[in-house]
This record gives sequence, C-alpha cells and structure tokens, in this order.
Amino acid sequence: MHHVLFLVASARQDGNTEQIARLTAQGLPEGTGTSWVRLRDYPLPPFEDQRHTTDVYPWPEGAAETLLDVTLAASDIAFVAPVYWYSVPTDLKRYLDEWSAWLRVPGLQFKEQMQDKHFWTIANSAGKPEHAQPMLESLRLCAHYFGARVMGELLGNGSKPGDALNDPAVSAAAQRFFRTHLPAAEAREG
Repeated sequence: MHHVLFLVASARQDGNTEQIARLTAQGLPEGTGTSWVRLRDYPLPPFEDQRHTTDVYPWPEGAAETLLDVTLAASDIAFVAPVYWYSVPTDLKRYLDEWSAWLRVPGLQFKEQMQDKHFWTIANSAGKPEHAQPMLESLRLCAHYFGARVMGELLGNGSKPGDALNDPAVSAAAQRFFRTHLPAAEAREG
C-alpha cells in the first residue's frame, strides 16, 4: 500500500499550494497513508559540500535525520512547492541539498532506497504556466537521477491565499490528481 509524504515547502502557511495539496489528498485511494511535513518546521543549515575533501558524510542528526526518516518511510513523495523566482523555495532547496550528503553516508544506500519511489509535484505560480517549467524540470531531474518515476504534476495559478482554488479547472484536477495516477503506480508494482 502507498504512503504519500507531502513535503510542504511554502513560506506561507495554508497558502495556495498547500490548499491545492490538501484537496488532492482527499482523492487518495482508501487506505493510502499520508504524512505532512512542513519543511519550515525542520530548519536545515546551509549545505556544506565535503565531497572533494572526505567523500563521506556522517549519519544525519536533528532535523536532517527526521527528514531522512520520513523520506525513506514513504512510497511516494509529493513536493508541495510554490514557484519562487522560477525555482523551488529555499526550504525545499536545502532539503534537496541534503540528498548529496545522504548519498554519501556509509551503509545508507540512499540512491537504491529512492529508486522505487513515486514523485509528484503540486505547485502554484502567480505567473504564466511556462514560468513554472524551470522548477518542474528541476524536480523531474531529481527523481530521474534515482531512476524513479514522476507520476504527476499539478500547477495552480494564484497570488492571494485561496486564488488557486477559485479556478474550477484546478479544483477539478486536484480532486482527481491521485485517482488518475496512483492506480497506474499500483498496477506497475503488482
């Protein structure tokens, strides 16, 4: 059975992106587990690149260890991220930077543990849809690095909280988001 980790990367609580994500979660198949993690609640320091001095990293501690644990426990990872300057928010970028360390923790085998996960992106932009493409492509590449599957992307449009769900097309897409894609993931696993 699937367990979806919703990684909320917005600097605004209950903003458009999170509202869209909560609506998508209502459409999850019965019995699907969920975890909601607001990255802002697990602050990470700026990443220090040690690849060329030691090539190994110690086991993560504190917020990084908590985020590693919830990441590995999930079958599906849903990035819940508004588009900030054509890219991901800072908290999500710092989380993704930790992957560089986790790839080099002796015995963790992070890459192998990530390859069977399903990735989803739920995003919101106040601009044109094409302005979100650099961020969406970046997250696709992160999943593809592991050989994992990108299962779906949903993009809302709005600035003030509530704007995105005022769009009937976004609301309808959110309600069927997981219903459309999750059964396909289960069929491939069966």
